[in-house]
Amino acid sequence: MPPNNTSATQTAGSPPPGSGAHKPLGERLAAAFAVFFQRRVLIILFLGFSSGLPLALSGSTLAIRMTDVGVDLGTIGLFSLAGLPYTIKFLWAPLVDAIRIPVLSRLLGRRRGWLIFSQILLMAAIVYLGFTDPVAAPWFVALGALLVAAASATQDIVIDAFRVESLKTEEQAAGMAWFVSAYRVGMLVSTAGCVAMVAWLEASGVDTTAGWSWAYAAMACLVLIGAAAALFGLEPTEPEGTATDENPITRVGRTAVDAFSEFLMRKDAIVILAFVVLYKFCDAFAGVMTGPFVITIGFDKAAYAGIVKGVGLFAVLAGGFAGGLMLKAVPMVTMLWIAGFLQMASNLVFSWQAIVGVNNAALAVTIAVENFTGGIGTVIFVAYISGLCNDARHTATQFALLTALAAVGRTVLSAQAGYAAEAVGWVTFFGITALAGIPGLLLLWWLQMRGHFAERRER
Repeated sequence: MPPNNTSATQTAGSPPPGSGAHKPLGERLAAAFAVFFQRRVLIILFLGFSSGLPLALSGSTLAIRMTDVGVDLGTIGLFSLAGLPYTIKFLWAPLVDAIRIPVLSRLLGRRRGWLIFSQILLMAAIVYLGFTDPVAAPWFVALGALLVAAASATQDIVIDAFRVESLKTEEQAAGMAWFVSAYRVGMLVSTAGCVAMVAWLEASGVDTTAGWSWAYAAMACLVLIGAAAALFGLEPTEPEGTATDENPITRVGRTAVDAFSEFLMRKDAIVILAFVVLYKFCDAFAGVMTGPFVITIGFDKAAYAGIVKGVGLFAVLAGGFAGGLMLKAVPMVTMLWIAGFLQMASNLVFSWQAIVGVNNAALAVTIAVENFTGGIGTVIFVAYISGLCNDARHTATQFALLTALAAVGRTVLSAQAGYAAEAVGWVTFFGITALAGIPGLLLLWWLQMRGHFAERRER
């Protein structure tokens, strides 16, 4: 990240000089809005769409397609394993940092060359998956789903590195707000949009199998939106000391080792990693059970889906933009405190919902609060971990590792949530999930006292 001239004596949590924090509120809000429309920030908007588009094509949309053509449920369930590349993408992230793509990297640069390469692979994989018959060749469909997920995960690695390296520190939250919004739109297009296109083709006389094939081909074409953004974007400055003349295998190995060792050599590195794991744990702990909770207390699926897709979508987008605006005017450490308390409070709203019971208006409030605060928290937290990846030689590897650690709360640590809910009941369970935010806030306090946030501003 670009260095600034912040004094080393500045106190933790105080606004950096030149940040505009002491300007009138109107001027600060105008500056906060303006950052959303800078060229390099808008590029992230279109890359976010390209990132969100393929996820469902190898997941939920593929499951609908297979059900539609008569594949048995057992086989469909096994296809959830196709999402594994998203979980382990940090294993090949060093390739993105170390290897140059022939021709493309020479013409477009290190990051944009990889972007175009991953998008070409992604379009080819989507077309292959779309034109493979799930009934006649289910294992070839499984291969296609795995290829789509691997290409998509690779695109995500590159986009994350490109975003972190392209945007200034004060632009990260705005970029992430655009990214989250466009990501959701991309997912909506590849789920509801794709299914609607198949329905339209069927109504026009196209048979179901061909309809799905052409719908997937259309989704592949939409990846060109991200490719156009990559071409119009500006290549981040390549760091000095990036060797390109050594053996590629040696270079990848050295990049992986250097990326991890560079991070672990930092002051308080282990505490920082623990904070990354635990900060959003209370959100994840409740999140894995919110769906079962709503159905269990008596809501029907249609009401839940309508409120989540409608109210939830608008609330999370609003929360993302609110987080981006607030971070432009408020120091990072302050925003982490605000987002931390908000996510704890949002869990208590579910305890209130458990007391109220089946009431659609109350559920709309609950979902709105949860998604709005979640949108703020996601933008702020991702902006924070983006700032941790300040060595451009290792951005892709370090960011992929940090996001994998952040997912530990959602996967490993939350695995016992169902048993806890059964044991204590919903009201108490969500109260406990709110308390699960305390360890993360204690680590935040400790890092602030150690000067962690003042040091980050000096870079």
